[in-house]
Order: sequence, then C-alpha cells, then structure tokens
Amino acid sequence: MTNSEGRIALITGASQGIGRACALELARHGATVALAARNQSKLAEAVTEIEAAGGRAAAFALDLAREESIKSAAAAVLARFGKVEILVNNAGVTHDGLMLRMKRSDWDSVLATNLTGAFLLTQALLGPMLKNRWGRIVNLSSVVGRTGQAGQVNYAASKAGLIGFTRAMAREVASRGVTVNAVAPGYIETPMTAILDEKQRSAILDAIPLGRAGTVVDVAQAVAFLVSDAAAYITGHVLDVNGGMFMGA
Repeated sequence: MTNSEGRIALITGASQGIGRACALELARHGATVALAARNQSKLAEAVTEIEAAGGRAAAFALDLAREESIKSAAAAVLARFGKVEILVNNAGVTHDGLMLRMKRSDWDSVLATNLTGAFLLTQALLGPMLKNRWGRIVNLSSVVGRTGQAGQVNYAASKAGLIGFTRAMAREVASRGVTVNAVAPGYIETPMTAILDEKQRSAILDAIPLGRAGTVVDVAQAVAFLVSDAAAYITGHVLDVNGGMFMGA
C-alpha cells in the first residue's frame, strides 16, 4: 500500500524526468505536491496535468545552487502549506569530465547542487517533521554513487555523499518518527541520459541483467513506497532501482 492521502510533499527537480514522475505518482496516491525547480514553464505544465487528474499541486521557483533561493522556496512552501511531511531531494546536475581536466567550477557546481543543496533544503524543512513526529525524506542517489564512474568524479562523489548523508541523518531523526532513505537509480531514460550515443547506450544495456533501461515510473514507484506507511519500519536504506546493474550491500 502506497497511499499518501492528505500528506504534503515537496519534490525538487520536478519540472522533468524522475522528479516530475515522482510528483505525478505521489499526487496519484493522494498527496498534495509542491513542485520545485528552476524551469517555471515546465513546472506549470506538470501542475496543470496533476490538477486535470483531480490532484492538488503548486509550483515553486528553486535553484539549489543558491542558498538564498533555497531559503526563499522553503519559506514559500511553509507559508502555503504550513509544513512539509514528505521531502524528495531529487534535483541534480552533471558536468562530466576526466579528473585531470576537470575545472574546479565544475566540481563545485555539482557538489553545491546535488549535495549541499539537499542538505540546506532538508535543514530548512526538518523542524515541522520533528515537531509533528512524522516525516519521510527520500534522497535520489545513483548507481554511480555505489560503483563510481570514469569521467564523473564530481557527480559520483555527490551521489555517494547523499548515501552517507541519508544514513547519518536517519540515525539522528529516527526517534522522532522521521525516516530517511535513498533511491539509487541505474540507467533510466531521462533527458539527462538522452545525450548518450547508440554505442554508449548499447554498452550500458549489455551490463543490465534485466536487459532494458529503467523508466522514470520505475523510480517514482520506489519513492512512493518509501514515503508510505508500508515502509514505516525502513530507514537508512539505499534502494537500488537498476535492473541488476549493481548488486551489493
């Protein structure tokens, strides 16, 4: 059972890809969803789609690379809904390159958005969860945070960092009824992976035992489970959604 009826959920990076799918899925299960991202026009389209299906949604501007934007968005969501009970830290960026050639700015921007941004937003929204003694936080990591990936030292570091962040925070807040988990997608068909050429795509698919790419719905359904009462006794866990691409502890 993945019912989230009446809950207030905030999903970052909700304008496209996995974030949008998570927003649609949680709305389908009854949550009121706050969609946050930089692209306001795409957010508006997602809100319209949710409302057309009978759901409740609102859009908020958010740039996770800017602390002032994070504070402003958090304040706006709390002013609108009074609390956030479900937080999905999904937004992420890539600036790939080999270690020896990677610019410091490319390292900093990826860590700032993917890891520091998640920390700052969670910190801004955690208080009401602790006060109400109920909360669900899901951080979107990646298979490369588990295995590493040549040409992505910044992205892999940020996603591995989210796993450590997840497990440490899970220990801090468990006594207040707040669970913190991570989902680590493998190769998922999203705008971020659409830049791969056919040779790269074929090589990746050859490494997936299930023999296919994942979909954003595959990931969204995993998130919906982790934020539901059915997962109330799960915390500090990393759920791999990768078709068997990585199998590990």
